[in-house]
Amino acid sequence: MKKHLISSTIYEYSEDELSSIDRQLIDAARQATERSYAPYSHFHVGAALLLENGEIITGCNQENAAFPVTICAERNALFTAGNLYPDVKIEAIAIAARNAQGFLSHPISPCGSCRQVMIETETRHQHPLRIVLYGTEGIYVLEGIATLMPLSFNNME
Repeated sequence: MKKHLISSTIYEYSEDELSSIDRQLIDAARQATERSYAPYSHFHVGAALLLENGEIITGCNQENAAFPVTICAERNALFTAGNLYPDVKIEAIAIAARNAQGFLSHPISPCGSCRQVMIETETRHQHPLRIVLYGTEGIYVLEGIATLMPLSFNNME
């Protein structure tokens, strides 16, 4: 038997320690939560992408009574970017979430489906995503989706 230790490095920042572009992405993600449709969970998520060409694309979660057809904010933004700018690399994604009490104190991380789409996006463009997860008490920054999903499925390898 072999034992493998898998670890991840996650950087935690306060908002004033972030670059201006990361703050801009967080603001766009927070604003995107306002367009969320979440009548069942009341959990509003926004995502903002920075493309290599400088464009910022946003997405928000859209719920449905038939839960499998609900779409997360991250996939909403990633699929929109793929549609509008199929050949442009995505540099970063920021994610923010709020409930009835306001924005969450601790960051949320993407679900498994969104993580898989991020893996495919990184593979497609041969470029890691900078992932910025917003919380009012701390902001996590990760360099690449492998930080969250080190044993990922990628049928392109």
